[in-house]
Amino acid sequence: MYPEFRPRRLRTTPAMRRLVAETSLEPRHLVLPMFVADGIDAPREISSMPGVFQHTEDSLRAAATAAVEAGVGGLMLFGVPRPEDKDARGSCATDPDGVLNRALRELRNELGDATVLMADTCLDEFTDHGHCGVLNGSGRVDNDATLERYAEMAVAQAESGAHLLGPSGMMDGQVGSIRAALDAAGFQDVGQLAYAAKYASAFYGPFREAVGSSLEGDRRTYQQDPANRREALREVDLDLAEGADLVMVKPAMSYLDILREVADRADVPVAAYQISGEYSMITAAAQNGWIDRDAAVLESLMSIRRAGADIVLTYWAAEAAGWLS
Repeated sequence: MYPEFRPRRLRTTPAMRRLVAETSLEPRHLVLPMFVADGIDAPREISSMPGVFQHTEDSLRAAATAAVEAGVGGLMLFGVPRPEDKDARGSCATDPDGVLNRALRELRNELGDATVLMADTCLDEFTDHGHCGVLNGSGRVDNDATLERYAEMAVAQAESGAHLLGPSGMMDGQVGSIRAALDAAGFQDVGQLAYAAKYASAFYGPFREAVGSSLEGDRRTYQQDPANRREALREVDLDLAEGADLVMVKPAMSYLDILREVADRADVPVAAYQISGEYSMITAAAQNGWIDRDAAVLESLMSIRRAGADIVLTYWAAEAAGWLS
């Protein structure tokens, strides 16, 4: 008879646990989402996301440089225009002097290829109605008219220095349309991190404050229904067929089952976005003394990695990278 196996033997010391760990979490796995706002003269903390800021261009440059020095794998940039610069077509998104495109140029000039500079390729921050696309006469998002705007936006972001574009609007055909536009403009080396499975989540609330969203209503006619699993896999397959270089699941923590299935299915790197509401819940619980903040942050990030994410977008990226270095 064999001796009784005791799994606890492999947990006896920190060195033993490190030796047999099945999943690693390293700074290179983390991407820091950042907000840059027009019309402010000092960084402005987002009230529902303590510790996260709308940046000026100067503070953005300083924070981005610090994050890169900490070892983060990349930066995802969101632009916040002045309310008076928004219109129905999101014109500021394609203006070379718009807030996001200016910031991309500055960071590319400052950081070069020392990091992977990413841009959110979506119109919601820039439209006066707050939706992710162009509206038709009945007030619904017009898929094909929106694809034209995404193509224009993608080229503007590539010209401004983005290495990767993040089409996040969940329009049918967005990856293929952007790929065709980039190739035609000579940007064959600019890739796409496709928001392939983006759900209509209740956890986006703090983000809408972060970008000054003008949205009234919801985005359930184009973002995915939280009830659906097979639909997410079909979306991933379509994005891969259209040329996505990476695919993403968003949100992360409430959709770890989807993330696992996407990771098992996709033959490209898979990302997951730990979104604003997930950040705010952990932060609020820690501020109330209910949980150990740092331990909860690392456990949450490890859970996303364990579920299959090669890359994790998280507002804790720079801080966690410092802990992990």
